[in-house]
Amino acid sequence: MCGIVGVYGHPEAANITYLGLHALQHRGQESAGIVTSDGNKFQMSRQMGLVGDAFNRDEMQKLPGHLAIGHVRYSTSGGSYLRNAQPFAVEYAHGSVAVAHNGNLVNAPDLRRRLELDGSIFQSSSDSEVIVHLLARGREPDIETRIVNALRQVEGAYSLCFLSEEKLVAVRDPRGFRPLLLGRLRDAFIFASESCAFDLLEAEFIREVEPGEVVVVDDKGLRSFKPWAEEQKRFCVFEHVYFARPDSIIDGRSVYRVRESLGHALAKEHPVDADVVIGVPDSGSAAAIGYARESNIPYDQGLIRSHYVGRTFIEPQQSIRHFGVKLKLNAIREVLHGKRVVVVDDSIVRGTTSRKIVKMIRNAGAKEVHVRISSPPTTHPCYYGIDTPTRSELIASSHSPEEIARYITCDSLGYLSRDGMMAAVSAAAAVPTPTKALPGANYCDACFSGHYPIEFKPGTIASLKRVVN
Repeated sequence: MCGIVGVYGHPEAANITYLGLHALQHRGQESAGIVTSDGNKFQMSRQMGLVGDAFNRDEMQKLPGHLAIGHVRYSTSGGSYLRNAQPFAVEYAHGSVAVAHNGNLVNAPDLRRRLELDGSIFQSSSDSEVIVHLLARGREPDIETRIVNALRQVEGAYSLCFLSEEKLVAVRDPRGFRPLLLGRLRDAFIFASESCAFDLLEAEFIREVEPGEVVVVDDKGLRSFKPWAEEQKRFCVFEHVYFARPDSIIDGRSVYRVRESLGHALAKEHPVDADVVIGVPDSGSAAAIGYARESNIPYDQGLIRSHYVGRTFIEPQQSIRHFGVKLKLNAIREVLHGKRVVVVDDSIVRGTTSRKIVKMIRNAGAKEVHVRISSPPTTHPCYYGIDTPTRSELIASSHSPEEIARYITCDSLGYLSRDGMMAAVSAAAAVPTPTKALPGANYCDACFSGHYPIEFKPGTIASLKRVVN
């Protein structure tokens, strides 16, 4: 649940990385970091908070160089502390290396125990630091070979950018759980988690880094290779449902068009007589538009989201009901009063937020509230890079849709089926890029089905619950 950027060959690599991270801010709001190289030595800045707050003009001037990697973090492994902020940068026998990681390593607890027993001293509680320790133990002559041999020992999801004094190396795990894209800005190569970063930079989107691919950029140019045995692709379908920005292109498809397609499918599976369709902003908006078009019910903006919710706030002593949700959302009475309302959202996790949203809509005068979810029930936690609660905290793991509807106090509740979701994703037209859009069988849907693509060893799940949550 993080965003990464890599830049090679730009005289303002730090500034380009900063802008790329700004575009990827939705992927992580806890901390931000940039490491640069001028070809000889590293400079680094890591701060808690948003990108715009973490780096001022003076801070950026301390980051010279034509190579850089950057990271925005939302923790899935390790707590929200500065010591866990990325990129990680170290000096070791072969010089300096830095790494930025999006994903989750399912065997990190076991690897960490083994390394600690062998004398390694960890500076953070993040699973990503395991990669640095494995890399530092390598004796191979070049960094790309050391990276490959280190990654042969890890299991899980990883999209990575590595930086040495003179090279930038981008890697995507063999199943391709998390996105990683390659672009070009004049003579510079750029890597980013989503294409919206290229749009901001006015960079050309070249292609996606393929699952299992290692891309090396240095003074000889760009080259790539695939050192691992081919695995069946398992791109995270929840990136399309919720996580990616709607203006991005990932996995060969427009995220916006996929969400719109999910809404069309949802209207076919769960129609209802209503007066207005609204979405829970921002991730539910495109699906709500699709639902409205398919059902011929007018779409309107019934909920307004505040984009200025900071990391801390002061709650009045005389508590305001539903305070946390009201900080982010407010209902428009003129849109909802006296109406039968369909409210479309991307998912229900614990159910507490949905319950508050339904009550907010009712308080605005809605006659009926029908909740429609553009994905199947979330019944299992994710161990591949999205922060979800333990299974016992997921309401759909132990309650039927009818029971959930009663809890969130809506008049009806409808989830998109798994088959409907996969068909809708595949039905969204592929965009004209060199990246191929693959059929639905190539997606990971473990959070909906419990079918985890990587087999867990006994005791691993318990370890991950302690680390991830």
